[in-house]
Amino acid sequence: MSSKAVLIIYTGGTIGMMEDPDTGSLIPFDFQHLAEQMPELRRFGAKLKGVTFPKPIDSSDINISDWKQIAQLIEKNYADFDGFVVLHGTDTMAYSASALSFMLEGLQKPVIFTGSQLPIGVLRTDGKENLITAIELAATSGQNRTAFTEVGVYFGSSLYRGNRTHKYSTENFNAINSPNFPALAEAGIHIVFRYDLFWPQAEESLHVRDQFNDRVSVLKLFPGMRPEMVQAITRNPELKGLILETFGSGNAPRSEWFLKEMKYLQDSGVVVINVSQCSTGFIDQGKYETSAAFDSLGIVAGSDLTFEAALVKLMWLLGQGIEVSEVRRKMGESIRGELTSYDELV
Repeated sequence: MSSKAVLIIYTGGTIGMMEDPDTGSLIPFDFQHLAEQMPELRRFGAKLKGVTFPKPIDSSDINISDWKQIAQLIEKNYADFDGFVVLHGTDTMAYSASALSFMLEGLQKPVIFTGSQLPIGVLRTDGKENLITAIELAATSGQNRTAFTEVGVYFGSSLYRGNRTHKYSTENFNAINSPNFPALAEAGIHIVFRYDLFWPQAEESLHVRDQFNDRVSVLKLFPGMRPEMVQAITRNPELKGLILETFGSGNAPRSEWFLKEMKYLQDSGVVVINVSQCSTGFIDQGKYETSAAFDSLGIVAGSDLTFEAALVKLMWLLGQGIEVSEVRRKMGESIRGELTSYDELV
């Protein structure tokens, strides 16, 4: 390839709408003829190709089958492009970016998720800047250790590791953040990279691992929980994994009935992950008496995993056909830079 080539995958979402000059109504943007509708993109000197989901979806409807479709498009076009931009609705972008980070084993090229709060065809849109910079990031190649070869999210002037992101605002243009890990790059007059934070470049070739097990659930703790309501989740015979959203640094009620349910899950081979309801910080399981029993009950301390990354990682690991003990072990380890290990914390 004589020039850089970037594939733009439009899944759906706000960014993909523009205003009809005749009627003023919003109509779908034609990403297959991107340069014609955004002439400024020709200044990149890069080959751009757009592909659109056969039926673009609202991100609230995103599902495992859609993650597989994105991964398959990247795999199919991997040899012909230097980087990939995935246009996605903001509501579930963190889930999808996390999923792709685990699915794309051996990734050696940038995959950048982006979107917008306002449609790309609206005068005050944030979509154009997000799209243009995401394309530039996808077309950027470094040398050896400085190459960006992971799944990222670019939004509101910052590039984040995809499996560290969270949507925190419905109103702000910088609606996506990374609560427990610094930005990998900041785009101002110049794009300033934090090469020291990049995930190490893979040595093996790309391999898509797209199997998930969706027999998981979430239990968010709150004062006054009733045992029968909790048991509606914990006693489900289909349950294979549970995200336990605890208080503070990983704390939970010491009620006998609650600990009995956690013991039941362990005996049933259900993988339970302890993540905090707080936006930032770490799980410090056992620091207080209210979480001291968790280790003996086989509950995995989720470190600083976001809820989105914890849920997706659990579904993905359960889908890999490995032993429950191995799922528990890997949930507490960093696979794609999604969490800070205990050794790094201390």
